Amino acid sequence: MYLPRGLVSHLYQHLLSSHHPLSPPVLILVALEPDALCACRILTSLLKRDYIQHKIHPISGYNDLTIAGETLVQPMRISQGGTGGIVVCLGVGGMVDMSTVLGLDHFGGGEDPSGGIEVWLIDARRPWNLGNVFAGNPADVLQESSGNARPRHSDIVDGQIQKSYKPGRGGIIVYDDGDIDEELAIEKEAFCSLADMPIIDDNGEYLSDSDGESEVAGSVNGEKPSRKRKSRSVQGDVDESEEENRRPRQRRRSNSSNSTSSLPDRRPDDRLTLTDGSRSPSANVQALPAAPRSTSPRKLRRKLLRLRRKHEAVLHKYYAVGATYSEPISSLLYSLAESLGREDNDLLWYAIVGVSSLELYGRSMTGVGISSSLDVGGSAGWGGERGERIRQVLRDEVRRLNPPDPNDTRHEIARAEASGVIPATARSPTDTSIRLSPEPSCEAPHLERHRPQSYTHMDMDLKKSLRQRLLTYAPMYGLDGLVPPPASSGRGREGWGFVRSWGWKACLSAIDVGVIIGAILEVGKSGVPLDATGKPYDPRKTKQDVDDEDGKVESEAWLERFWEAYDALGNIEALKYALPTAQHLHRAILRTGTSLIEKRQIRHLRAFRMAVVKEGPDVQLFTHPGALTKLALWVGEAIAEQEKEQRGKIGKGGKGTPLVVAGLNESRGVYVVVGTGGGGGVVDIAMQQKRKDKIEEKARRKELKLAEKERKRQERAERRTEMDRDDEEEETESEDDDDESEDDFDDEDDNGYGKNRFGIAFQEVVDETNVRVKIDSFEHCVVEVKKEDLSGFLESLSMKAVIG
Repeated sequence: MYLPRGLVSHLYQHLLSSHHPLSPPVLILVALEPDALCACRILTSLLKRDYIQHKIHPISGYNDLTIAGETLVQPMRISQGGTGGIVVCLGVGGMVDMSTVLGLDHFGGGEDPSGGIEVWLIDARRPWNLGNVFAGNPADVLQESSGNARPRHSDIVDGQIQKSYKPGRGGIIVYDDGDIDEELAIEKEAFCSLADMPIIDDNGEYLSDSDGESEVAGSVNGEKPSRKRKSRSVQGDVDESEEENRRPRQRRRSNSSNSTSSLPDRRPDDRLTLTDGSRSPSANVQALPAAPRSTSPRKLRRKLLRLRRKHEAVLHKYYAVGATYSEPISSLLYSLAESLGREDNDLLWYAIVGVSSLELYGRSMTGVGISSSLDVGGSAGWGGERGERIRQVLRDEVRRLNPPDPNDTRHEIARAEASGVIPATARSPTDTSIRLSPEPSCEAPHLERHRPQSYTHMDMDLKKSLRQRLLTYAPMYGLDGLVPPPASSGRGREGWGFVRSWGWKACLSAIDVGVIIGAILEVGKSGVPLDATGKPYDPRKTKQDVDDEDGKVESEAWLERFWEAYDALGNIEALKYALPTAQHLHRAILRTGTSLIEKRQIRHLRAFRMAVVKEGPDVQLFTHPGALTKLALWVGEAIAEQEKEQRGKIGKGGKGTPLVVAGLNESRGVYVVVGTGGGGGVVDIAMQQKRKDKIEEKARRKELKLAEKERKRQERAERRTEMDRDDEEEETESEDDDDESEDDFDDEDDNGYGKNRFGIAFQEVVDETNVRVKIDSFEHCVVEVKKEDLSGFLESLSMKAVIG
């Protein structure tokens, strides 16, 4: 099920009205990333204000999520002595079948499979697991397990929760940021049609799961597909002995491939009633076209199989495009607070930091990869035009929640902001307001005489003209995007960043805070890298004992860093204390990246470039996937700049060459491998609209063609005789095949936009080879490979398509 954006506060308001002192605490599962951490801060602030008990549990990967399901979620089930409750997933589980991962898919004896547990799923990663989105209602599973037809609920329409929905039934509920209603109409139709469709093969026998008709990979990390969506059962007798004698028995193999999620599953006892020439499919099977009385069972079965293959192809195409990112979950949680009337400066700041942090990890509408510095707004934003719209909403919120003081007679600050002066100090010792800023991050070369001075003490005239000078001279020194360009839509401060003051203690930008929080998560508050045993890493040792082969100790160390980052986000002194840690990490990125380029250690394979970090003083820092991703993005951007200087353009048609970087974790004997896309990290909105118009035009042409075909069919029916009836059936089937072939050809559209497909390619390599690979990260472009298997892994990966 999914909750539309317009009803974002519906579930929370019910929680608020139904909560009492004996209610179980809300369990919050949080990913180890700045965006999820900021969203957790917003949610916990709301829960604290409403005196709702809650428990935070950080999750480092899929294995940790499975353990949390066994130890924390399943004991909440009513059948196991619990009282049910609410589980909130922030940044975890959007791409897998959560009912399977959390163990909520087991039922028997009329038991509710969810056990009274309601899971709120909030994630920015795409593609969605469609089983979570359009299925997940335990009432449907309970009805179908008893052999009844799948019920239709007036408060849940094709998985969409209506305003009349009453929470408390349990199940998986996905929070929609608007993408599901706007972009998944075709996938919704295909999924729901497959869920309602019976299963038959060419000889009319009913397939079970073992027959391969509906076998697909349940999730990106190998779980079985969900059994929460079952087909309707239509009772009846089938007598087809004459048909079987007329043609040989054959079984059509499923054309399903290893997709990143599951298709609607089927029960072995599904039935379809067909009699020779006298009955049509049951009226309950809405996905079937109306058939004339003279339709033979053979023709009807062929149409069913053809329709099923068509819907399966739609879902496989959706999963095979590649990984992307949608609206940050911190922005979605702020929308929840706003709809409840609880917004304030603190919650707004958490949302701003969460949105800004996505730029640091290269997360965009095309997955993980570098973005052009000349994207909309003048920054390497996560979502191009859409991302700029969200940032503009945040700027409006800044102006609304931080109005100028009418009693303040000093208007210099207001005039300074209007002229583009960068705020660097607070207005007063108690000032905690948020302001807008152009946010330059370095000094321009032509300001040599002011270099000994800090920005605070520079000449005021220079401050007022600094932004314009940077815009003038930035292209000469390769500093494009250093400050936002003049507004193109008349909104005044398009592309400007955010700065917050903590009195006279500090004044930091949102990007600064995101960098510090990320460094704490990746390196730790102290900035001292640790080995797999939790002790300080000693680079003088040539070999360390491998006593953490499964990564359990390392995962526990990452969880401790989560609490350090969680506390630092609300404590300016902790942020200032961790500032040297962030500087240390980024200096290491600069040193390592420069060394890789200067020593020519970046190889160009068939499908991507490759670099391996296995020596040097900073090698232990890059055993964390987040730090290694930042290094890969830095190297990728440097390569893109070199290509522009040498060739005048970026390779791969402007999308850039994908890059794979492997970092050695000597203490565990594994390589951490991350795959990033090339440039062009922002989707072309005009091309997307053009494709949408093309799809609508194709649908209109198809409707006209079907109407014309129906008219001709009726004319033929009036004058046909019994002798040529069979010939006409074969002719009609041939026409249908031609039409579908034409539709498939029309669908051959480049809708990948260079999306990151490394997660799919990694899974294909694992399925085809014997390399030892661990896929555990929520970031599917990150895997762990055994040290001895790296060369074979990269060789097989070079033959795969890594960009959609």
